[in-house]
Amino acid sequence: MADRDWKNQTAVTEFIFLGFGDLPDLKILLFLMFLVIYIATVTGNMLITALVVTDQHLHTPMYFFLGNLSCLETCYTSTILPRMLASLLTGDRTISFSGCITQLYFFCALAATECCLLAAMSYDRYLAICKPLHYSTIMNTRFCLQLAAGSGLNGCLATAIFVLFMSHLIFCGPNEIDHFYCDLIPLIKLSCSDTHLSILLDFVLACVFTLPPFLLTLTSYVCILTTILRIPSTTGRQKAFSTCSSHLIVVTIYYGTLMIVHVLPNRDTLNILNKVLSLCYTVLTPLVNPLIYSLRNRDVKEALSKAVSKYVAFTKTSRESSII
Repeated sequence: MADRDWKNQTAVTEFIFLGFGDLPDLKILLFLMFLVIYIATVTGNMLITALVVTDQHLHTPMYFFLGNLSCLETCYTSTILPRMLASLLTGDRTISFSGCITQLYFFCALAATECCLLAAMSYDRYLAICKPLHYSTIMNTRFCLQLAAGSGLNGCLATAIFVLFMSHLIFCGPNEIDHFYCDLIPLIKLSCSDTHLSILLDFVLACVFTLPPFLLTLTSYVCILTTILRIPSTTGRQKAFSTCSSHLIVVTIYYGTLMIVHVLPNRDTLNILNKVLSLCYTVLTPLVNPLIYSLRNRDVKEALSKAVSKYVAFTKTSRESSII
């Protein structure tokens, strides 16, 4: 739309999520399903964070990053699921313009932070497997804190630049977002402004802030797999691979679904598939992360077993004291 026509249009003050369409018969089922997923996600990730903080055996760089990732995943899924649950329960699918921009900011900032944190975790595993003699020297407490803080700063800075630019776009036409949250591309489609600069800025920021962490993750695992294949004994290879297999699974799921969503052609027929795949990295990945790490990690299982034993012992002692 030309610049002179913008003044004759009413500025959009709220958006409407189309979600997965009108499914009145499935609303209660979807609400219960996503509620269970959200509770399980928050409980699982907070449990891992608590174990990392309280158990002395988990005070290592690997579990320090795992605790940060679990805390991040809780915040990540909390930017989307509570709003989705409210929409399913009340039927109100509207969101204010400021609310949409805020959700977009936190979602993108946490996603970019997770990319950097996954890269830091892969670098940690690279040093542990490929440079074991230098591991304790390089991966000290100060460096771990710098990597974690740098991941958050990177995500917040990159997103702040883009969202600040997005907030100045003009929205004066349709206000229906063909998604279940304020995602970037569906939102840009609704703008009456010239969006070429927005798309270019998004591409530049992605190349500067998220491509390097992905390349670092990829390079780290190429080196890790090359080193593991050189280990002569089968037992040695299995032991080395077990220390990074959980993280590799998480990286594959996260980046795999993320790339497919952004590589898919922009067609109406693929919108449903796009939304389903978006659920994988926004809802399912935060859910399966604690399961993957707890079920495949001996240290986490031992820490959990100790915590349960202490809780049972404390409960038993409390009951006996109350009886006396």
